[in-house]
Amino acid sequence: MTTHPAFDLAAAIASQLADPDVPRSWAVPSYGQHLAYGPPGIALLHIELAAHGLGPWQRAHDWLAAASRQPLTSGPDSHPFYGAPALAHALACAADQVPGSYQRALEAMDQQIAIDVGRRLDAAHRRIDAGRLPQLAEFDAIRGLTGYGAYLLRRSPDGDTTRAVLDYCVRLTEPLTDQDETLPGWWTETGPSGNPDDRFPGGHANHGMAHGIGGVLALLALAAQHGTVVSGHHAAMRTILAWLDRWETGPGPAWPYWITRDELRANRLTPSVPRRPSWCYGTAGLARAQQLAALILGDAHRRIEAENALVAALTDSDQLKVITDDGLCHGFAGLAHLAARVADDAHAMTADRIRAAIPALLDKIHPPGAALRSGDPGLLDGAAGVALALIAPSTTTPPRSSWDSCLLIA
Repeated sequence: MTTHPAFDLAAAIASQLADPDVPRSWAVPSYGQHLAYGPPGIALLHIELAAHGLGPWQRAHDWLAAASRQPLTSGPDSHPFYGAPALAHALACAADQVPGSYQRALEAMDQQIAIDVGRRLDAAHRRIDAGRLPQLAEFDAIRGLTGYGAYLLRRSPDGDTTRAVLDYCVRLTEPLTDQDETLPGWWTETGPSGNPDDRFPGGHANHGMAHGIGGVLALLALAAQHGTVVSGHHAAMRTILAWLDRWETGPGPAWPYWITRDELRANRLTPSVPRRPSWCYGTAGLARAQQLAALILGDAHRRIEAENALVAALTDSDQLKVITDDGLCHGFAGLAHLAARVADDAHAMTADRIRAAIPALLDKIHPPGAALRSGDPGLLDGAAGVALALIAPSTTTPPRSSWDSCLLIA
């Protein structure tokens, strides 16, 4: 297998994270069940390497065992990146590669997840019935129903709970009225942190893949790709796309992280400096979501426009210079992985341009020791995520364990 030198960094990080029982300052109990920071996310690295035949399965098992040493959190204190759902994602990635493994644990978790999702859906529909605006944590990919949808789509693509989440996503796109103003159904009263913020009087509409409507669009598109479509499914995607079209800027095109109440009232964006393109926020993640939607809707023009937006983001020095880390969530490694995923589904005229930009991104990744010295070995911002994100672009082969399904990019 031909690899870019960046793969050696991934292998080195995996080696340094081989044993969960090596004492480390970050190994605090509260991280034990966290996909972003703890053992479940680190297990994904070893699962993916083992799936490629590039590492031992024992390492993956050891990290999965480390993640389950404490009683698993479920119910309202859990979410897709914490507790039983987080470990379930990692176990599912391993189980798909080693048939018959972890099935009893997964079945028990799936039952609990279905109960938890049902409670969340009931609360969300009551909120909509009352005409109230949502919290980001109700629907986002990290803490909310979109993230649960990503897991359910993998485990039970046509299941009743999966369809119920998709029905909710459709309903989320229906407008609401607040203070005599018509707002998109995903408008929140808070700032992007999910907390009240004086910088966002009147709240905001979040576009991100991690916390905004970009993740909802991606989930709807991926569900349709699996053949699971509910009433209003395509119309909901078109509603989100029309909203993004309204706020598209050039050159690129590009899309803002969010829209404030003042911008909505003025129907124009506040001038701003270039923002980093990444998975969690910005043009890169939204380009993938729109590419996926365009493929389902048969919209060739939108597909090419989305792919060209990514090309622009990958080659624009003003956007690239505001990337300050290597991580999966918003760093160079994550951008390279996302680019590889988009290129796999891109039109021939843009696929080559996207792939041509990837080596320069990989060359920006720091040595593996730097990632570990940051004190974070985890998935979203730490060393394991850097290593995982390097595998596909440096080997030019798609992930085999579908570890990135939790990011709603595949």
